Amino acid sequence: MFDESRLSTCLKKLGADSTAGIFARLSDAYGEAGRFYHDTTHIEECLTHLSEHVELAGYAAEVEAAIWFHDAVYDTKAADNEEQSADWASEYLLSVSVEAEAVSRIHSMIIATKTHVAETLDQKLMLDIDLGILGSSESSFERYDQAIRKEYEWVPLPQYTQGRIGILQTFLDRLAIYQTSEFHNQLEQTARVNLARKINELRDL
Repeated sequence: MFDESRLSTCLKKLGADSTAGIFARLSDAYGEAGRFYHDTTHIEECLTHLSEHVELAGYAAEVEAAIWFHDAVYDTKAADNEEQSADWASEYLLSVSVEAEAVSRIHSMIIATKTHVAETLDQKLMLDIDLGILGSSESSFERYDQAIRKEYEWVPLPQYTQGRIGILQTFLDRLAIYQTSEFHNQLEQTARVNLARKINELRDL
């Protein structure tokens, strides 16, 4: 899934007049030291979700481009990763002649992964894809949770635990974690079980 030909195909569908060099740049970004979850595997999993639900997309190539770029900048000590990733996507896509309206929609999808507020169908799909891991099997969810802890290993355990509980609880408190009916029907119940279990485990530490 995370391969140059797939990225090039996506960008060409958007009208890019060149794709030279961008795959290597993204590969370097997602291969940075300190990434244990927000890496190429996460992108591959997101692309798999998109392939399984591509019929839900209004602009499938735009959703795919947002997936490729949405965690391109990832620094656990920074508060503007999504903005930087979105800006990188916009600057690059405009430089290869992708239409401004499409670039704006891609930028908004990436920003939505920070706010978790969706205004369009494609934004809802993007968020559901990004949060697909919450509704995965217990073992996959546990690997994800351990990987997040590794990414934040610099945070002392008491502070990390408190912060992690808060984040997970915000998802559990939602009326619906997933915003498309397809993801909701498939993953909602499992996600709620995973989140509740992990919150209880963290409270017992």
